[in-house]
Amino acid sequence: MKYEDLTRNGFPLHAWKRSRLLSRLPSVGCEQLVPSHARAVILSPHPDDEVLGCGGIMQSLARLRRNVLLISVTNGSASHPRSQFWTSERLGVIRPQESAEALRRLGLSMNDLQWIHGGFPDSDVAGQLEGLKQFLRTYLRPTDVVFTPWRDDGHPDHEAVALAALNVAAEIGAAVHEVPIWAWQWASPEDPRIPWERACKVPLDRWTQARKRHAIQAFASQLTPDPESDQPPVLTPAILARLQQSFELVFI
Repeated sequence: MKYEDLTRNGFPLHAWKRSRLLSRLPSVGCEQLVPSHARAVILSPHPDDEVLGCGGIMQSLARLRRNVLLISVTNGSASHPRSQFWTSERLGVIRPQESAEALRRLGLSMNDLQWIHGGFPDSDVAGQLEGLKQFLRTYLRPTDVVFTPWRDDGHPDHEAVALAALNVAAEIGAAVHEVPIWAWQWASPEDPRIPWERACKVPLDRWTQARKRHAIQAFASQLTPDPESDQPPVLTPAILARLQQSFELVFI
């Protein structure tokens, strides 16, 4: 499936709420996902993926006082490839700033996490796969628990980040949990392509959900139509509804 098609697809939230397979999934807490001796590493292909996929998990990790390393693989400068308003130069500056504000809204401070910017090219992470693996070897430890987008998420950058993470983690013995992000836009509620047998829900209380919603609103570049071309926003209300449920999904 082409990435350009993702925002035009997707089942409504009420269909997901009726999903048999989703309703049967076990719940897991962050204290189980990330043991007290471990560090959590959040891999974000683009600024906003860390909040969309793990905004609740990151809040829980902070409350548990786990060490957290956030790696922003790209600066998100290619999110509007045909825009004269959201140029790559402008996005390359603004999108990391939006992430910083979103992290603040989650209640995280730079004292709660280490944040590294990879500087890899947006929309061409797959072309830099070996470089990304080497980059990750510099930072990952055997005792880490890595959160990465799902290997079959449907966006080429997400899948390349997952592949690199899985390969390097296997080399050093680190644990990996995969998080669907764009899969929510193309999968069906009973979709056999989803690895349901590996899926668990991380429940989010109302306060955690509210903070995640507030954090997502920091990504103005992704939430508003292009003022010159009138192209719709990257993150539509329907997309956000699926990503702002009372849980986050992980494949373990």
